[in-house]
Amino acid sequence: MEFFLIFVIGIVIGSFLNVCIYRIPNEESIAYPPSHCGNCNSQLKPLDLIPIFSYIFLRGRCRYCKLKISIQYPIIELLNGVVYVLLYLKLGLTIEFVKLCVLVSLLIVIGIIDYKTKFVYRNTVIFGMVMGVIFISISSIMYKQNFYNYLLGAIIGFGVIFLIVILTRGMGEGDIEIALICGLFLGVQNIIVTLFLAFVIGGIVGIIILLLKLKGKKEEIAFGPYLAIGALIAMLFGNKIINLYLNMF
Repeated sequence: MEFFLIFVIGIVIGSFLNVCIYRIPNEESIAYPPSHCGNCNSQLKPLDLIPIFSYIFLRGRCRYCKLKISIQYPIIELLNGVVYVLLYLKLGLTIEFVKLCVLVSLLIVIGIIDYKTKFVYRNTVIFGMVMGVIFISISSIMYKQNFYNYLLGAIIGFGVIFLIVILTRGMGEGDIEIALICGLFLGVQNIIVTLFLAFVIGGIVGIIILLLKLKGKKEEIAFGPYLAIGALIAMLFGNKIINLYLNMF
């Protein structure tokens, strides 16, 4: 029952993440007006807003104008719910669990928006930094955790991507901010894992894109989604990856 409850909370928040992903690039309020169809502007009723199930029951179309709804909506809801459950399995109902759930949801929003627009919006960055500092403060006061680990993680994330941006101009400045947030939430070890995985996964995908000629050599490829994927893997398997690496020597 507890896993089901965590999953439900996750998909409900996932539904809100879809609102953020749609409205933030359009510079609209994420709170008002109420949810509506982007095509016909019809206000959606409660039965239209049930995460995942409404999409299935409506067969992926707006109830009112019959326009096809993007598959992104149920995928984001499902992803957020599943990751919440995985984090709960690993951490239980703890402050660390809540902290990483906040990070996951934030990175989903930032990553998808970056993928679509090649832009990282300052309000998402500020929210991430504020929440990171709040969680560091709570952990250091309640659990006597070393907050220097997270501050150093933020410095490493910021510094590595900053140097790459300055030296190569191969990334956007928004990637610096994403890496900083990841380090602030994850600490030294897991930001290193995050960066390593982001470069490996991003490199592999970039090579595939070039080989298949899906984009030109001079076209930009958003790096934010790969930082988000790297951070997600680090949250769930960071310690195992580090131990596996150390056991190789």
